[in-house]
Amino acid sequence: MASERDVRAGLQRAGQEHLLRFCAELAPGERAGLLAELAQLEPEALREHCQRAAAACARAPGPPPFPAARLRPLPPERVGSASRADPEARRLWEEEGFRQIALNKVAVLLLAGGQGTRLGVTYPKGMYRVGLPSQKTLYQLQAERIRRVEQLAYERHGSPCTVPWYIMTSEFTLGPTTEFFKEHNFFHLDPANVVMFEQRLLPAVGFDGRAILERKDKVAMAPDGNGGLYRALADHQVLEDMARRGVEFVHVYCVDNILVKLADPAFIGFCVLQGADCGAKVVEKAYPEEPVGVVCQVDGLPQVVEYSELSPETATLRAPGGKLLYSAGNICNHFFTCSFLQTICREFEPLLTPHVAVKKVPYVDEEGNLVKPLKPNGIKMEKFVFDVIPFAKSFVAFEVLREEEFAPLKNSDCAARDSPSTTRQALLAQHYRWALRAGACFLDAHGARLPELPCLPETQDPPAICEISPLVSYSGEGLEVYLHKREFQSPLVLDTDRARALLLQGS
Repeated sequence: MASERDVRAGLQRAGQEHLLRFCAELAPGERAGLLAELAQLEPEALREHCQRAAAACARAPGPPPFPAARLRPLPPERVGSASRADPEARRLWEEEGFRQIALNKVAVLLLAGGQGTRLGVTYPKGMYRVGLPSQKTLYQLQAERIRRVEQLAYERHGSPCTVPWYIMTSEFTLGPTTEFFKEHNFFHLDPANVVMFEQRLLPAVGFDGRAILERKDKVAMAPDGNGGLYRALADHQVLEDMARRGVEFVHVYCVDNILVKLADPAFIGFCVLQGADCGAKVVEKAYPEEPVGVVCQVDGLPQVVEYSELSPETATLRAPGGKLLYSAGNICNHFFTCSFLQTICREFEPLLTPHVAVKKVPYVDEEGNLVKPLKPNGIKMEKFVFDVIPFAKSFVAFEVLREEEFAPLKNSDCAARDSPSTTRQALLAQHYRWALRAGACFLDAHGARLPELPCLPETQDPPAICEISPLVSYSGEGLEVYLHKREFQSPLVLDTDRARALLLQGS
């Protein structure tokens, strides 16, 4: 363990000796904890990090919009569509995706290092319940989708297979996530196939270039963004683990999307058949000013352009058919080959430019009093997972329907969008549509038929509550045997037990 003298000398070289200003007041255990934390911060890297953060924040609030002449939509031949493709093309994509899954060549990787501050909880977002009848958490829904896609691949190809689940956590989420999975028996997945690893943390920095003390005995630290994935893969030899398992393709996604299709065979198959080393799912932007990044080309290279980097004039441009010219909204849902990830970790990760996030960071003042600022006072430097897209030799985009695949949980229920209520409504509306397509009929309390609404506003509950377990259906397939020409009253929770009972009734 480093001595206080050594730690102080390192902080002096970094220009951050103020982090020890309360050291003499601390109890022995608190002092040891602070020194251990500070000893992990390499002085030169700490100095560079703080200088870069302050300099980036001192510049203009954001980069100027890209000139329209530098931008182009992605070439049509590099874009697939889950909804507009002809049935034969979609069948081929799914067939290839299931083949790769059956060969044990596909893994999923969950980005789950964030703290859920906007949601207003003190535990990992994956443990959140949005209020479904089943009371399932995001983690459980995702685990069951993995089990179901493994089962579907087995049914098609006749051999048991595994989709390993890699979960990138942070110091804040690793412990609670590990305990949660143990408490729930890993949702009946083999624990050997659930691999958790930590991303790095970086100090939050004040506008004056000094790292922030969160408490007298603790530096304010934050995960290095979902783009911290690439350092974490190298830190924990994750790609080596994938190689031992024979994994060649990785589906990377964010924890907060309740509709995410893990190891989506159509997406995997499209990317593989296109020979892509990197791919992104996209949804059509709802309106020109929607605050989502856009997947397009910049100077001939694929890239995600943040909404703030598009001028209003560019954002409103229309293609000949009337669709927004730059309509491919990024949803943090990616395909990578393992060989591409190896190249990124080995060659390109140091070239990724950190992004500035100005935040309200609690701190202790000069007298040691805890202060919760009312306005932003600190800088967190983050990298984004999509920053690697320009390095791809062969990039593709795959357009999916928002109502089928994208409903993120980001805010508390005080917000109008991306809240527990809207994500719950999105999932229940999807399942209601699935049930109607399978031939089900829903009745109200008086026995009258409820309306068949093909599309619902995202802030409205469907006419009947219908929740379908991922263990019964991954994406609406196979429901006819349980639901065709049958009448149900709300709520219908179609779990494996209910499905089995319906089969017995029909036999």
